[in-house]
Amino acid sequence: MNSNLRAEKAGTGKEEFKDLGFGTKLSTQQARLLNRDGSFNVERRGLPRLYAINFYQELINLSWPRFIVTVLCFYVVVNLIFSFIYLAIGVDHLVGLDKSTMMNRYWESFFFSAQTLTTVGYGRISPAGFITSMTAAFESLAGLMGFALATGLLYARFSRPQARMLFSKNALISPYREGTALMFRVANGRKNEMIETEIQVSLSIAQPDGTRRFFELPLERRSINFFPLSWTIVHPIDAESPLYGMGPEDFLHGGEFFIQMKSFDDVFSQTLYIRSSYRFEEVVYGARFTLIFGRNDSGATTIDLHRLDEFEPADLPAAAKPLTNGNGANGNGAA
Repeated sequence: MNSNLRAEKAGTGKEEFKDLGFGTKLSTQQARLLNRDGSFNVERRGLPRLYAINFYQELINLSWPRFIVTVLCFYVVVNLIFSFIYLAIGVDHLVGLDKSTMMNRYWESFFFSAQTLTTVGYGRISPAGFITSMTAAFESLAGLMGFALATGLLYARFSRPQARMLFSKNALISPYREGTALMFRVANGRKNEMIETEIQVSLSIAQPDGTRRFFELPLERRSINFFPLSWTIVHPIDAESPLYGMGPEDFLHGGEFFIQMKSFDDVFSQTLYIRSSYRFEEVVYGARFTLIFGRNDSGATTIDLHRLDEFEPADLPAAAKPLTNGNGANGNGAA
């Protein structure tokens, strides 16, 4: 299918909107616009260096191991700085300090700094003299402000609801009723209860003139009241679908499916928004997802999320054009 016919086929569906916010004047580059983790694949340039730095946002978004290491490093570095300041002022201004060796003087200064920073103040070592007392007072203030900031960050990290929605590695073209449908599978990766879940799937197709056209794909079901299991999202490929009549050569590059989910977290009583995407190259043809449900000994339903990506070959209806995916892969897509 040539590019002009491809553009004509892409226009068979109802065009719901002109742009999703990415702009229609984009080139046909291979890079995706929306990453699988929901982040936008956009590099901002031209901002002043200080504008691009947001320490609060960085600390909120850090993983827990990196956040803990960052806090510990900050704590150690601050105490190292103040311990050297006390040594520079003179250990004679620290009453009760062990001055027997240089190592003892350093460690005593370090632990005095830690006691001052945390406002513990055991009392064995105390500052003497104006400069040392002023330094200790300033360190106490810095400690109060630092721990207030750390407490605020901890509260923000614990109180912020975060979704861990698992999307299947591939989207599939599968048999559906008398025809075919685009399908992908999603499941909640946490034990929190999600209710009133809605989803919207949009399609971006690159045109020969270097622009993009955007379509909203009609779904078999756009919302569910409860989300305790997995959910297979289905877009029927009928005469109204922008995918209708497109051959395998049209799915090699230039298209991307955008996914936006909205769900209510029953634990935090807040609405969560989740994003992801599939490139055309991540679509597998002639396959269906394998069953991931079962029952335990007590009869309760089980779901094996390790098999969320798994699929098996499936014959498409005779009316559907036989397709193969761009890299020739077919079969089990488990990671």
